[in-house]
Amino acid sequence: MPTRDYGSKGCVGVAPPQANPTVEPEIAACLPPGVSMLTTRLTSQCPDPKDRMLEYFNRLDDTLQSYDTLKLDVLAFACTAASYLVGHEREEREIAAIAKKRGYPIITGGKAIIAGLNKLGVKKIAVGAPYPQWTLDACKAYYEAAGFTITSILQIETASSTDTRSIYELTSADAIAALPRMDVAGAECVLFTGSGMPSLRAVIAAEERTGLPALCTNLCLAWSVLGVLGHQQWATGPHRLLNGWQDRLKLL
Repeated sequence: MPTRDYGSKGCVGVAPPQANPTVEPEIAACLPPGVSMLTTRLTSQCPDPKDRMLEYFNRLDDTLQSYDTLKLDVLAFACTAASYLVGHEREEREIAAIAKKRGYPIITGGKAIIAGLNKLGVKKIAVGAPYPQWTLDACKAYYEAAGFTITSILQIETASSTDTRSIYELTSADAIAALPRMDVAGAECVLFTGSGMPSLRAVIAAEERTGLPALCTNLCLAWSVLGVLGHQQWATGPHRLLNGWQDRLKLL
């Protein structure tokens, strides 16, 4: 890894959906000193949210051209719904091809969550997500195809049941307020999926309320990119996957 004034311990690229206000602050809170984060935006003019999510994935290679000659150490593709919609086979094949072309690893939200669940050694998951029903269905199928059991799935309500942009109006209080309605019977882990819903505070609340480990998309993405850089254990703390971010929450 070259010596840099900034990012001496790693240069992480992050690609969130165009109107997403959550990915950068949550992932930044999870990165240790010396790791820099450089963002590009997934863009689409599609009015239909499903088409928009698919275009984010389909145009990823073009999007990464925005980095020009900048050489990243790893990139986080922070649109979890796109993982669910394209499925494992296509996701793995096309992401591998783009990573080979660009010369750095690319980690998707879906694959980061699977890696986190495997690290915890859990198979039964209670899910909370602010998605419309078609995305919830794809989410369930995605994890079941990877060998997990979705014990329950709760739709966290947004202002619109059809436009996924309404997810960006949620706060962590909305995710926390959904906890009493989550059925965790038989679950081994609580998962908040959806990179646009603020979830780090909800992770803390879920662990306190249920006694189960809890994960969210951006936490898993941060942990996964730090694994590429060799910095996953940069701080100690109560979370079973990644620590250091808890003290930074009040600064977000």
